[in-house]
Amino acid sequence: MDKITYITTDKSPKAIGPYSQAIKYRNFIFCSGQISLSPRNGKVIGKTIEGQTEQAIKNLLHILKATGSSLNKVLKTTVYLKNIEDFVKFNKVYEKYFSKYKPARTTVAVANLPKDALIEIEAIAVAD
Repeated sequence: MDKITYITTDKSPKAIGPYSQAIKYRNFIFCSGQISLSPRNGKVIGKTIEGQTEQAIKNLLHILKATGSSLNKVLKTTVYLKNIEDFVKFNKVYEKYFSKYKPARTTVAVANLPKDALIEIEAIAVAD
């Protein structure tokens, strides 16, 4: 049986429930959804969709780095927006991080998110 590795890094916020920051199986990395929490104090960073998108992506980036991966190796993201009208503003920030390498993506509007966040992003990536 192949080994499953549970990924944890203190450079991203601790899980706020019974789940892992990420799981590595073979060379696939499954990152749990990230909201804009501060890794230091667990509080939401940013009041705008732009600020919260920046922090959520930074949290993902640190988790990917802990696995030996990067944003350039993301295959798919799933994005949850509290307000679909934030789609254009979110896209502008997202594109800064995924301009050359564009993973497949699903974006959906949801009624609510943990800690009343405006956005949550999860990712599937590969590592070397």
